[in-house]
Amino acid sequence: MNGKLIVFEGGEGAGKTTQIENVYRWLQSCLQVSYTVKITREPGGTALGQEIRTLLLGNHTPSDRAELLLYAADRAQHVTQDLKPALTQGCIVLCDRYTDSTIAYQGYGRGIDLQLIAQLNEIATQGLESDLTLWLDVPAEIGLLRAQNRGKRDRIEQADLAFHQRVRQGFKFLAQQHPQRLHHIDAQPPESQVHQQICSVLKPVLQPYLK
Repeated sequence: MNGKLIVFEGGEGAGKTTQIENVYRWLQSCLQVSYTVKITREPGGTALGQEIRTLLLGNHTPSDRAELLLYAADRAQHVTQDLKPALTQGCIVLCDRYTDSTIAYQGYGRGIDLQLIAQLNEIATQGLESDLTLWLDVPAEIGLLRAQNRGKRDRIEQADLAFHQRVRQGFKFLAQQHPQRLHHIDAQPPESQVHQQICSVLKPVLQPYLK
């Protein structure tokens, strides 16, 4: 049996990192011994990707298309070096962001042509899609407040509210277009309740892997 690619998506301050860590601990306790679970992210899931992440989220200000191409380069390396080998080995991969983020942020947020983004995603992923994507959804203004309360904000988090509202609309559209793959998670309740929502979606998908 091949592995599973489980992707966590959402706007800024949605709690993806926290929930990925919660799911990781839950899976460590209930996976059959023959399976492993791995956490990764985009951008930055490889050594090259970490360099790209620094360019994307640091003090540089790339043009919209340069930003798109940097994300695509990160993804191409990530898929080849990390995701495909792990999935071939039967690993459960928990990935913080994947192709839907590019559509939501660079497509709906920046206004780049969606067909161009689809072509780049196809090249970068070699056709690899998530088995399940969890969209952790919070209103943009709440997410930005959470991000601000964490301390220093990166370049994307510093974009204006209108940008982040467009991003949220992008995720909403994707969830409507791909209901079998992309599941909406209300990320406003307390952390434990969000985790329960996530587990209820994950259990049927991962049932063959669980004890």
